[in-house]
Amino acid sequence: MRDAERIIDKTKIYVKAGDGGNGAVAFHREKYVSHGGPSGGDGGNGGDVVFRVDKGATTLLFFRDHRKFVAKNGGNGQSEKFHGANGADIEILVPQGTLIRDAASGKIIKDMSDDEPFVCCRGGRGGWGNRRFATATRQMPMFAKNGTKGEERELVLELKMLADVGLIGMPSVGKSSILSRISSARPKIAAYHFTTLSPNLGVVRTGGEAGFVAADIPGLIEGAAEGAGLGHAFLRHVERCRLLLHVVDISATEGRDPAQDIRAINRELARYSAVLAERPQIIVANKSDMLDPTYVDVTAFEAFVKENGWELHYVSAATGKGLDALVKRVSERLRDLPPLTVFESEITEDQEIEDAGEITVRRENNTFFVEGKWVENLMGRINFDDYESLAYFQKALIKSGIIAMLTEKGCTDGHTVNLYGFEFEFVK
Repeated sequence: MRDAERIIDKTKIYVKAGDGGNGAVAFHREKYVSHGGPSGGDGGNGGDVVFRVDKGATTLLFFRDHRKFVAKNGGNGQSEKFHGANGADIEILVPQGTLIRDAASGKIIKDMSDDEPFVCCRGGRGGWGNRRFATATRQMPMFAKNGTKGEERELVLELKMLADVGLIGMPSVGKSSILSRISSARPKIAAYHFTTLSPNLGVVRTGGEAGFVAADIPGLIEGAAEGAGLGHAFLRHVERCRLLLHVVDISATEGRDPAQDIRAINRELARYSAVLAERPQIIVANKSDMLDPTYVDVTAFEAFVKENGWELHYVSAATGKGLDALVKRVSERLRDLPPLTVFESEITEDQEIEDAGEITVRRENNTFFVEGKWVENLMGRINFDDYESLAYFQKALIKSGIIAMLTEKGCTDGHTVNLYGFEFEFVK
C-alpha cells in the first residue's frame, strides 16, 4: 500500500438497522386438548447500528474497504408462543473526534467526541403473533403482524481530531521533530517533504496529571484551502485546536523566507475558515541552532511578528533548546482559552419530522392507509406502551402534515387509519 493511500479522513458509508421479525400464525396442538387456541409468538426486534469511539484509531482508513454496515434482522416468531430472537447490534468503531453527517443534507448528526455510544439507526420492532389478536369474539385469528423495517441512512464520516494545540507550518520545518521531543509520540521523521501523511497526536505532560494534547498537522502549502498538496485532508484537523503553534524554519536552509511562509499559511487558514484565521498563534522559530544572522534578517522577522501581535519562541528540535520554556508558555496560554469545540447536532426531532419526504394517503372504504419511507421508519421507533413515545408519535402525525392530509381525504371521527399494519380510530 502506498503512503498516499493512508490519507483517509472523510468517507461515505451506508448503514442499516435490522428488520423486525414477523409474528407467527400457529395454534396449540396437544393430545386430549381439542381447542388449544392461537399460540403464534412475536418476532424479535432488529439490531441497532451503534457507533463507538476507538481511542487507538487516528484515521478513517478502515472505511476505505468497508462501506456497508447492516445489523442482524430479528428472528420470526414460532409456535407455542416462542419469541423470535432479537437481532444483534452492529458496532462501528471510529476515531475520537469523528463527525457523523447526513449524506443528503450535510447536517451534523453526532460529534463522536465523548466516550458514549451513539445509536444512529434503530432496528425495526418485531411483529405480533396471532395470539396477540385473540379476543372473546375472535378466538381463532388467522393472521399475525409483520415486523417493521429497520432505519437506514447514507452517512459521511469526517474526522476532526481532538487536540488542544496544533503544530502547523510548511513541510520540513520540524513539526514532527518538535512533537517527538515534547511528548511520547513517535511520528515518522525524514529529510524530505510530506513525511507525515496523517496527523500525529501526543500527550504533553506538564507535571503530575496536568498536560495537554498536541497534534502535528501535516505540512500545508499555498493553495491548501482549494485542495493543493494535502489540502482539506488536514485543514479540518486544525478546527478544534484551541492554540496554534506556527512553526517556521528560522535558519532558511531551504531558501524560504520565514515571514513569507507565515503569510502564506495564514492566507490558507483564512480562506478555509474565518474563525480558524482568528485562532491564537505562537510563532515557533525552529532550527535556531543553525541560524546565521548574516543570512536571515532576524530584526525584520521579529518586527513582523511583533507587528501582528504574536509571541515568538526560538527553539531547536535537534538540541532541545527552548522547548521546555515553550511547553510552559503553551500550558499557561491554554488555561485562559475556551475548551475544545464540540459540534452540536444539526438534526433535531422537529427537523426530522419537517424533512419527512413524500407521504401518501389512500382510502379503501372506511380505512385510510398512510405510506412513505419516513412513516415506515417512524413505526419502527415507536413504543406504544410508553407514554413519551406515544406523545412523540402524536406530535409527529400533526407536524408532518399527516393529520391534515387525512382530513383533506375525508377522514373523520370513527374512521380507521392504517400505518403499516398499525391501526387506530381517527379522532380529531
